Amino acid sequence: MFTRKPYRCFISLLLWLFSLSLAAQAQVLSDASNAKPLMQVKKIDTHVFYVQGASEMGSSANQNFISNAGFVVTPAGVVVVDALGSPELARKLLVKIRKITPKPIHTVVLTHYHADHIYGLQVFKEANARIVAHIAAREYLFSDTAKLRLEVSRQELWPWIDEKTRLVPADMWLTGSHTFSVGGIAFDIRPVGPSHTAEDLVVYLPQKKILFAGDLVFRNRIPYVGQADSRHWIEALQNLLTFDTQWVIPGHGPISNDPKGDMTLTRDYLIYLRESMGRAASEMEPFESAYAKTDWSRFEKMPLFKPANRMNAYNTYLLMEQESK
Repeated sequence: MFTRKPYRCFISLLLWLFSLSLAAQAQVLSDASNAKPLMQVKKIDTHVFYVQGASEMGSSANQNFISNAGFVVTPAGVVVVDALGSPELARKLLVKIRKITPKPIHTVVLTHYHADHIYGLQVFKEANARIVAHIAAREYLFSDTAKLRLEVSRQELWPWIDEKTRLVPADMWLTGSHTFSVGGIAFDIRPVGPSHTAEDLVVYLPQKKILFAGDLVFRNRIPYVGQADSRHWIEALQNLLTFDTQWVIPGHGPISNDPKGDMTLTRDYLIYLRESMGRAASEMEPFESAYAKTDWSRFEKMPLFKPANRMNAYNTYLLMEQESK
């Protein structure tokens, strides 16, 4: 005979499971709230500062704080280079800037439109900043790829990337080199793509001998190659080596006071990828075999070697196959 006792037990079980689900969600929110990456402003010059992201893959735990951003304080306003990887990070950076100066955010220059450099952009747009980027970024920005990347980020980087996070276009799209001055400080913007991306820009302060190199330079970690045009990337680095530069602020990693040494290391890594994978591709050697026999000892102790190097090598192998056709 049917009794209400099993039914009540079943309902109790459902309520218990539901309470566990709510508790788990609350724990995720609590953990996310406690995930506060250490953001320290580092001073390079009287006017020039930067913050350094972690040498990690982007995650909810680090709020996608894996890239660098810089800012230049002038009497007429602040110029920011790159916008970091989440709105929350951009808000934190804005608070840091406000502790140094009450001057408005005049301009944000984007070195490229990768997610870890642009998801904080809406915060600076809300602060009435002018956004400057290279016109080649438009193809990516308005693509299905960018929309899909944002959707994936809303899951992988939640709650820091959510339904309120949006892609922000530039106010000024550059087609070539551009120089402007704010508060007596000159900013020389040079296009150097297609390299790491199609739209790469660097920002050079000739009066300060400081170069914001974006992701053309990675320091103390393996570069992310992705779908890069490594041949042009190497050529761009050769060009940057001719700059009269005292300090280089890379897209990832600590500032460099040895510009030639650090730019050369990034260049040499790309050359090695192309030589080793190019030789395998030309000889029609399978990638797995080529990767296994390649001597990676010069680079294998660098942070993120394991998660990044194999992917870099594979993408380069495919690129070298294409170039040989």
